[in-house]
Amino acid sequence: MWHGTTGRRRSAALALFALLAACGRTERPAPPPPIGKVAGPSIRETAACETDLRNLGVDFTPLPDRQFAPGCGLVGTVKLLDIGVPTANLGAIRCGQARAFAAWARNGVAPAAYQILGSELSRILTMGSYACRNTIGTKGPGRRSGHALANAIDVSAFELKDGRRVSILSDWNSADPQVRRFLQTIRTSACRRFGTVLSPDYNAAHKDHLHLEDDGANFCR
Repeated sequence: MWHGTTGRRRSAALALFALLAACGRTERPAPPPPIGKVAGPSIRETAACETDLRNLGVDFTPLPDRQFAPGCGLVGTVKLLDIGVPTANLGAIRCGQARAFAAWARNGVAPAAYQILGSELSRILTMGSYACRNTIGTKGPGRRSGHALANAIDVSAFELKDGRRVSILSDWNSADPQVRRFLQTIRTSACRRFGTVLSPDYNAAHKDHLHLEDDGANFCR
């Protein structure tokens, strides 16, 4: 009896030890990502964003996460197929950026074109979204541009159904007050939807485009 009791106690102790060890393994935090690996929205955040796009009637394709170089990669990105306004030169875009851009194009740019310029918007021209590069004038992977995360879009021009083309480079300081008003209006609209908006008023590097970035920086110039 004595040996049997001891054996049962020993077995119970070993079982408790194994249970505690297993609990410790499940609670251990995940290792940090490798240096230079791109961080991004969680799977849950991306799924919620994709639901928002569907509710907006936006047609898109989810893209796989990819790492290209230190500080450059795609996490939680999509390919926009139809946002309700034709848009040129867009590639991979982080979902939150895509959501903000679709809302801006449909609810900011398109109404402003019709109300201010008297013509429907036919197309938005961009210089693209993803590019593994630094912020202009900086060096090192720690100075990556929002484009390196597919979290920024550079918009260069707008085409109207009456045949006119309004470009940032040629028309930012247009002699036509309505054209100037249109461009200022859509920049103001962008500033309500994106964290960073940079225009020709910021510096010479942005003389030919609007830089739109969903980064929460609250910087509009």
